Amino acid sequence: MSDGNSLGATTQPTNIAAQPGPLQVAERSSAPVGTPTVESTEPAYIYALGRIEPRFPRLSLEKELQQVTRGEQTAGLTDRQVLHTTLSDRNNRYLVRQMCWVLTIEGLDTYILVPRDSADYELLVETIRPVSRTDLDLVIGVRGPLAPPEACNGLTIPLVAFDHLYTFDRDSLINSIKQPEKDGKSQEQFTAAANELFERVMQIADNAGATDEHRALNYLAVRYDRIYVHTAEAYRQDLSLSAVDVRPSRLSGARRIVDVIFTYISRNTDVSEKYFVRVDVTEQFPFLVTKLSQFYDR
Repeated sequence: MSDGNSLGATTQPTNIAAQPGPLQVAERSSAPVGTPTVESTEPAYIYALGRIEPRFPRLSLEKELQQVTRGEQTAGLTDRQVLHTTLSDRNNRYLVRQMCWVLTIEGLDTYILVPRDSADYELLVETIRPVSRTDLDLVIGVRGPLAPPEACNGLTIPLVAFDHLYTFDRDSLINSIKQPEKDGKSQEQFTAAANELFERVMQIADNAGATDEHRALNYLAVRYDRIYVHTAEAYRQDLSLSAVDVRPSRLSGARRIVDVIFTYISRNTDVSEKYFVRVDVTEQFPFLVTKLSQFYDR
């Protein structure tokens, strides 16, 4: 796994066409003809981690789905499995187009996703988990205005026109990280350390993947394995991860660059060590500027 690759992710590039009516959102004025633009001088980029859930915006649509499934072989299947099977059938694509796709973060409805390319609706369908696992979805896109109440059964949360969608299993992400040691005990300790760090990033207050700070953190969580390896090494040295901070980098100028700083404190002496990594968040896709190295306060 290299610094620029997603960790254990199943890449699902999605350029999903805006739906008709109030759900249309575009990134820039250079969008395809007929696609309205977000009223903003600068795109509000989103790089968010959560779970995508399909919703029925209207009762009639839910009843239509029930009618479609009548007579099908659904005995023994869970409701989620029936939903996945039905929506995966291309004959039922008309249902998929009218569903409301909501990204929830830490259990809260955060964004309504707007597809750009109608050929890629199947990628949204694949986010429906027939079997409950530890899957997560990474959504990369542009935030638009609040959805009107009629768009998604009364939800008035921001619309997001997304350009890329990754679905990955968290356990696979952690297991894909190359570790310096391979014995059973170190594997168990590493997994615990990596999961704790991932949870820390996910649970940072108000991390909706909308600010430069949160976009940088979410990028590192799924793209840069070194932060997990270093944290596990720190735990083995009896250090505690006391803080994860993000601040503008002194290298910022024409581009927006942030320093993500990890502070570790000795459990015995209270002496702290700081390490940081620089991330460029100027545009829609963050990228690594400087690899993890020791940080010195100036």
